[in-house]
Amino acid sequence: MGEIVRVFLRLGLTAFGGPAAHIAMLHEEVVVRRKWVSEQHFLDMLGATNLIPGPNSTEMMLHLGYVRAGLRGLVVAGLCFITPAMLSVLGLAWLYVEYGSTPAADWLLFGVKPVVIVIILGALWGLGRKALRSGWMLALGAAVMALYFLGGNEIALMLGAGLLVVLVRRGVGVLKGLALPGLAGWMGWAGASAPFGLGALFLVFLKVGAVLYGSGYVLIAFLQADLVERLGWLTQQQLIDAVAAGQLTPGPVFTTATFVGYLLGGLPGALVATVGIFLPSFFLVLASNPIIPRLRESKFAGAFLDGVNAGALGLMAAVTWQLGGAAVVDLPSAGLLLAAGLLLFRFRVNSAWLVLGGAAAGYVLSAFA
Repeated sequence: MGEIVRVFLRLGLTAFGGPAAHIAMLHEEVVVRRKWVSEQHFLDMLGATNLIPGPNSTEMMLHLGYVRAGLRGLVVAGLCFITPAMLSVLGLAWLYVEYGSTPAADWLLFGVKPVVIVIILGALWGLGRKALRSGWMLALGAAVMALYFLGGNEIALMLGAGLLVVLVRRGVGVLKGLALPGLAGWMGWAGASAPFGLGALFLVFLKVGAVLYGSGYVLIAFLQADLVERLGWLTQQQLIDAVAAGQLTPGPVFTTATFVGYLLGGLPGALVATVGIFLPSFFLVLASNPIIPRLRESKFAGAFLDGVNAGALGLMAAVTWQLGGAAVVDLPSAGLLLAAGLLLFRFRVNSAWLVLGGAAAGYVLSAFA
């Protein structure tokens, strides 16, 4: 257990750069250096995380903790990886609540928002190149995006896309032309606001953690739909700022939930949101670890995952468009967007440095206001 604490706490404190970077660091620690598992076993676990909802890099930590020390190892590995990020985001949320309404803070956030849009676009581009490798899958993602703008329920759209690909690959070719419009019948949860409560907050994040496939950035689509549009608890500006906080800290992107929870309900809200969004992953990893070999060979699971990923990317694209309208409001913000895009796509600058650079640029621009 001491070994698990040292490995996963260090990763929780130093794993910047998003899920791909987290998994690369984990591979170095447990396959190359410590030889806890073989290369093939590591790849099988990585494939299994793609077949269940939740944050992939966090679920890899849980799988390795379970392999090394059973149920206790799973719990300890998860807590050691998640807690440093949660505490870091909690500190940023406190600073945001205390000082976020000052003129200086407004300018810092002005510089950060376009950078966050670029970071999301970078994730969308990288994931899209892998997930949308045919015209049919690209059309599916575009259809999900369009249906989302028409008011479609994001869970129904994403899972419906997964089922559609399963049916098409099983030879039900006529569905390729008929089922996408039929997904409109899955729309739900008309958007009236509702009073805030810790129980309702927990259920919102528990639902997200239980159904969210794809990149952690798909989280933004769910928070936009639930907390901004349906419930009216959060503004678009607060959502962008929460995503920015997640970029400045190590560990999983899902700790954006900690920031949002603190904004809505203080420390109890932060804890409730964090537990809600990560809890499903602990149970899903515990259930899926023993059946990884069978999951790896399942054609049904692979087809479903392909469709869900296409749907998730469509949701990401739709919400990025919405958030971009709130972040890019004039020529200076457009310039920051282009500069951040050049640094990310051409020079591969780490996202944390981009966010810090955006904040610095906003501070500089405040002198000319």
